[in-house]
Amino acid sequence: MSHEDEYLSVEAFIEMQKEETRDIIQALLDDGSDPEALYDIEHHLFAEDFEILEKAAVEAFKLGFEVLEAEETEDEDGHKLFCFDATMQSVLDPQAIDQQVAKLVELAEKFDVIYDGWGTYYEGEDALYPEEDDEDEEQA
Repeated sequence: MSHEDEYLSVEAFIEMQKEETRDIIQALLDDGSDPEALYDIEHHLFAEDFEILEKAAVEAFKLGFEVLEAEETEDEDGHKLFCFDATMQSVLDPQAIDQQVAKLVELAEKFDVIYDGWGTYYEGEDALYPEEDDEDEEQA
């Protein structure tokens, strides 16, 4: 659920995430992000065991999240980890995001994986998006 050397109860961790959610939303709005836009909220989950992470991903999908492909990475100490993002579209409504976080924190606790917070991208008229490689456009 959280880093093993900083264990918090599920309830305390969810409360901490509520504060983090409000900070993220405020930072986006302070930067001029569109308060009415629909955002892809990306929740980050990690595990040392791929099979356990895979079970958590299936459960996240059943909860209504889009599950992105798992990747292999390393923590700051060089230990191998597997991770995936569970995404859901949402406006910047703290209560709606709190519900998403609570579901995934409880899932992380159930499967003994790490919930590492959420993020999203700035949305606005001046937002910069990476160019997508679309073969159809090249052929037109």
